[in-house]
Amino acid sequence: MHFSSGINRPPYEADDAFLQVTSGCSHGRCEFCSFYKDAPFRVSPMEEVESDIHELASTGIPFRRVFLQGADPFILPYDKLMCVAELIHTHMPSVQSIGGYARVDNIRNKSVSQLAALKDAGYGNFYFGNESGDDAILDRMNKGYHADFVVEMLQRLDKAGMDYIMNFLGGLGGHGYGLSHAQKSADVINLLHPTMVYASELTLFPDTPLSQDVQAGKFAEATEVERLEELLEFVGDLRIPTVFKAEHVTIPVPIRGSIPDHQERMCDTVRELIVYAKQGRFDAYRSQVRGL
Repeated sequence: MHFSSGINRPPYEADDAFLQVTSGCSHGRCEFCSFYKDAPFRVSPMEEVESDIHELASTGIPFRRVFLQGADPFILPYDKLMCVAELIHTHMPSVQSIGGYARVDNIRNKSVSQLAALKDAGYGNFYFGNESGDDAILDRMNKGYHADFVVEMLQRLDKAGMDYIMNFLGGLGGHGYGLSHAQKSADVINLLHPTMVYASELTLFPDTPLSQDVQAGKFAEATEVERLEELLEFVGDLRIPTVFKAEHVTIPVPIRGSIPDHQERMCDTVRELIVYAKQGRFDAYRSQVRGL
């Protein structure tokens, strides 16, 4: 198998087949991100992709889903994505869906009709690392787009009927900014129809520009209480039917359920965690996460 970086995937994709079609990140300039720094952005030659598909097929494992590797494999143009899907379905007939990580701007080179055709070819539930709906934070973190662009692009997926997942990155505004960030991010998501909203928390690693800003006094991290208060605001502000999960290692206690059916139960769980945080129970948690 050809892997330029280690395998990266959300926790819920653990049972998938992993296939590299790009390496690195097409953007690679987010202030907080430490992933995919060991390989420049590159599109895998189709010969490599086909060879890896044959190798996956030779395992005899009846994979139901392929999770494409690379920071944003959905950047591939329509024709190449369709070629990858054809190879997967030909040699791995048990596969029912194909996904991966994605940037919002990966949609820009695809029309609604092309997205609908990709959906019919098995593509769906790409994990979009939009992180925020707050333009000031998107600019500060050098995401490369604003909230209105997030809505414009992901509405194409809604029109095409393709399922997708959105991410909320708590703590991204730093100390004293959480509630506004939560409200603006929920406002954006409420205009869309993701099948899941997945929350994680900002954890700074030494090799990021944002970590250097902390050392220089240009950015102050949110406290654990602030992070949980922000999460409570965010969950409470969601108004669309969706699945919500906050079960990343950066969250001290996993939280999951459906909106609106389990919304109040999840909010009650976060309220309990806020009490624990005020008692200092999570004071060492962030440093432990950094060590993983």
